[in-house]
Amino acid sequence: MVAPSTPKGNNTQGDRFIPKRSAMDGDLALYNLYNENADPQTPTSAKKTPGKDQYKNTLASSMLGQPSKGPAKILTLQADAPKPPEGYLNSLRVLYTQNKISDFSKKKQTTRYIPQAPEKILDAPELMDDFYLNLLDWSSTNILAVCLGQTVYLWNASSGSIEELCTTPNEDDYITSVSWVQDGNYIGVGTNHNEVQIWDVGAMRQIRSMKGHSGRVGSLAWNNHILSSGSRDSSIIHHDVRVANHITARLEGAHTQEVCGLKWSPNGQQLASGGNDNVLNVWDNMNTTPRYSISHHQAAVKAIAWCPHQSNLLASGGDTADRKICFWNTTTGALLQEIDTNSQVCSLLWSKHEKELLSSHGFTQNQLTLWKYPSMVKVSELTGHQSRVFHLACSPDGNIVVSGAADETLRFWKVFGSESSKLDKSKASFSNAALARAASIR
Repeated sequence: MVAPSTPKGNNTQGDRFIPKRSAMDGDLALYNLYNENADPQTPTSAKKTPGKDQYKNTLASSMLGQPSKGPAKILTLQADAPKPPEGYLNSLRVLYTQNKISDFSKKKQTTRYIPQAPEKILDAPELMDDFYLNLLDWSSTNILAVCLGQTVYLWNASSGSIEELCTTPNEDDYITSVSWVQDGNYIGVGTNHNEVQIWDVGAMRQIRSMKGHSGRVGSLAWNNHILSSGSRDSSIIHHDVRVANHITARLEGAHTQEVCGLKWSPNGQQLASGGNDNVLNVWDNMNTTPRYSISHHQAAVKAIAWCPHQSNLLASGGDTADRKICFWNTTTGALLQEIDTNSQVCSLLWSKHEKELLSSHGFTQNQLTLWKYPSMVKVSELTGHQSRVFHLACSPDGNIVVSGAADETLRFWKVFGSESSKLDKSKASFSNAALARAASIR
């Protein structure tokens, strides 16, 4: 069907007539409505008078805030709206401009690229397959300490050099834990023969050996000059490394099995301990009674991490029978939230730059999972290890994470963003040349 064509020269008529009020005289229109057959010329009674003009001005002043200046109306189709008087401020302007869509559209949405493959893989023969030990730590001076069987090795991440720090003399003895002091000059070493050793890394010599436990020392944590040790004898000892009588406090009775997780808060005011008895304890400073004793987890609590952005926020993870990551307010003892990871939680590590948490897992995928806190949305999952990933440590600049697993490998990941959320390759915590020099810790 063909639409009829419009004759040339004729103006097309629309289906509606939209009047322009400013071009109309309402009085005349009203008069014509009642006098359809009358002379369309304006009658005398409809002519404008000074009284009508004064009435219109008064009405305009009360409604518009200003006298009438012509045929402008509140609603108009062709003319601009009347301008407000000088100095007038709309009280609702802030309300209506607070959430401008244009402001959001101008913001560029950026996402950080996280490589799915490790930067480097180093062999770590004889890295023990034991969930309850802590065999990896990265110092503030950029030296990675790795415990392989009876020996502690130091890998310089800047130069790539490897040095052997110490070896236990007896075959039935082996290294069970390692922890750097904050300034990176000294390192604490725990052994299977219930001993805590202090080593001067600069001089490469042992400066102290401290007794006190009746079981292996599986966890260590520094708080300035205080070195806290957790043992299979279920106790925690605070050692003051400056004095001869080093035992300043012994914490007993709070755990009934091996203490496998031990961490001081960033401000040094609280200590968190986790045990094979499924208990998480929070201690105030040097007190011998826990402030909170939490039995929420259903399996051993080894994975413990304090948030660097909020001093009273603590994350804890449970073993295979539990599989949960829990977040605690250590001021009130309240459980803030928990999430089921569907796999054994072996270790936890917070990002230094953003509120992100990295967790390492065991069966079934042996993966590393990066979470956004507090939404707990998965940012990324990193796979590659062939066995349980027991250990995590972060470089001093907060960009690189090393993971140690029972498959006897160390893998280096660019998982955390830098302070500006952009990782400059020239400022990486270790150089490619340094990595190329080593394929194995030994």
